[in-house]
Amino acid sequence: MKAFKILPFLAIAFSVVSCNDSNEDSYTAITETYPAVQAEFGNSVDLNNLANYANQTVPAYIIKDNSALNPISNKGATLGRVLFYDKKMSSNNTVSCSSCHKQAVAFGDDSVASTGVNGTTGRHSMRLINTRFAVESKFFWDERAASLEIQTTMPIKDHGEMGYSGANGDLNFNALITKLSAINYYKELFKFAYGSEEITETKIQFALAQFIRSIQSFDSKYDVGRAGAPNDGAPFANFTAQENQGKNLFLTPPTFNASGVRTAGGMGCAGCHRAPEFDIDPNTRNNGIIGSLTGTGIDITNTRAPSLRDLVKVNGTTNGQMMHTGVITSLQQAIGHYGTINIAPGNTNLDPRLRPNGVGQQLNLTATEVDAVVAFLRTLSGTDVYTNTKWSNPFN
Repeated sequence: MKAFKILPFLAIAFSVVSCNDSNEDSYTAITETYPAVQAEFGNSVDLNNLANYANQTVPAYIIKDNSALNPISNKGATLGRVLFYDKKMSSNNTVSCSSCHKQAVAFGDDSVASTGVNGTTGRHSMRLINTRFAVESKFFWDERAASLEIQTTMPIKDHGEMGYSGANGDLNFNALITKLSAINYYKELFKFAYGSEEITETKIQFALAQFIRSIQSFDSKYDVGRAGAPNDGAPFANFTAQENQGKNLFLTPPTFNASGVRTAGGMGCAGCHRAPEFDIDPNTRNNGIIGSLTGTGIDITNTRAPSLRDLVKVNGTTNGQMMHTGVITSLQQAIGHYGTINIAPGNTNLDPRLRPNGVGQQLNLTATEVDAVVAFLRTLSGTDVYTNTKWSNPFN
């Protein structure tokens, strides 16, 4: 029998560790090194021991998923995390995506308008919880981005936000690519994720979108209850009577008389925010808030909204202001807004579900009903999303 030989190209892939008390050889794979990544991030980005982004647990009752054209990978999301937090993505190295979407407040902002390199944003920054689990694939309040991928680089190319607009004295996006291409940790990260050091806008978009879609929240009191119930309409065993009442009010459509006054039923919130994902119905129109952060003119093109999950923390603390103007600062105020809809002059885009029989709805909610819906909305909040290191700032 011929003796087997270790081919040279195989020999470099293994290191042989001899054991004093054994005639058998042990083979240990050599770990590839990434010196620039290690120097910049230390243990916070370990390319040989990636965080789990691609195979996170998703409850069986969650059936919506808009990631089919860009599936989440551990490599892509790891690169996306670095891009998301890197202030070098802005023209003056002071602003990152995370400046407007903060982990501490469910990846939204606790300022009404977010600060960019040349001023402030025109609308309040939207929370980025569970963006993957939605039918609506368009982004921004006015849905001007056809996909999350397209959205990710639009703030970078905005003069006010991150400053690579190619106008108003700004450099263009190619200048950003040139800047990133000269950074050693990006040479390693793009080669790691894509097999090549070459940086393109599409690669940046895909990596950022993978990271953003990986940000999920399914550890709430609602999820515990839903896992043990046959459907959303059934009472949840872990809910208080008040929380179950609030859930029923949220899910049940109202009945109106000819004057738009509720005579029976619930609030019908699920007509636009569908359980169990609590994402926004893609057919939703304006919600009755038409103000603008500039204080001039009206803004009726706002038809999108983030998931209602993690509107507040478990303890009820708000995750920043709500609505595109940040005019709502509590759950009670949000419910109050929908309780009495006044059709403002010029609002030709008000959602039909808010104007039964052509008039603004009057839900005539009691204090008990408001408190119940508030109690239910608080059950939609988890805790992991605020502290999980895989979604945290790797530069810290």
